[in-house]
Amino acid sequence: MNQWDVIRQHIIDKFSASGFSANWVTYLFQFISFAIVYYLVFKVLRNNKADKFTGIIVFFVVLAGISLVFSQDLSSGFLFIIIAMIALVVFTMFHTEIKRSLLDLGVKKSKSEPVNVTGVELIMDEIVRAVQNMSKNDIGALIVLSNDNLPDGIIESGTVINAQITSQMIEAIFYPKAPLHDGALVIEGNKLYAAGCFLPLAQDERLPKEMGSRHRAALGVTMVASVTAIVVSEETGIISIVKNGIVKKKYADATDIKEALSDYYWSDLTAEAVI
Repeated sequence: MNQWDVIRQHIIDKFSASGFSANWVTYLFQFISFAIVYYLVFKVLRNNKADKFTGIIVFFVVLAGISLVFSQDLSSGFLFIIIAMIALVVFTMFHTEIKRSLLDLGVKKSKSEPVNVTGVELIMDEIVRAVQNMSKNDIGALIVLSNDNLPDGIIESGTVINAQITSQMIEAIFYPKAPLHDGALVIEGNKLYAAGCFLPLAQDERLPKEMGSRHRAALGVTMVASVTAIVVSEETGIISIVKNGIVKKKYADATDIKEALSDYYWSDLTAEAVI
């Protein structure tokens, strides 16, 4: 008997009336369980606007169906499908965190020049002053606090300036007629590292329509990297703080900005205390 004859006989034995009737309770339970999981998975995918993954599920279902032909029972095939669908749901619900973690793993963190506590406080004051001045004058701005963990393409899209952090320099970069004002300003440690950088825009259709390109860029970059973004609206002057793909604080004031900066400069602020 050749291999195809063995497979054919295996299918006949498994799905014949006698073979099915002997295990119909188990099969029925497995089919019901599969149907429930299948429905829940598609519901999660639809709610998260991840319909494109439907083809992946169909692929796994077909693959599992093929595996059923060669397996001794249906349990292994159903288990394979369920595990694959659960993994897909986990990826869909936490894809932002997964992408951000994978990116951080692949980035070599560089150590900026050491700054004492007084120096850090002066830097924070300069950033707060610049943000508030731009807010009062309705000058749009997008500042990204990075730990050298942004994709290379973002930095390459702008201009490396490696300048000292001062309120005058920040405001000059975002002056409406300045050549780099449309892009993002990237701060790394105690330096204005790059300006005029283009960031990935968040494409979520559920975002409010009043969110402009700067807010969408802030949401987009914080989805792919562990960074904090400070946004000043050009239309309203409202200051927002964005982190982990969400607006952490809208209508931020000086205290909120300084708190975000304190979190960013935490290691420098606590260095002397550790010593």
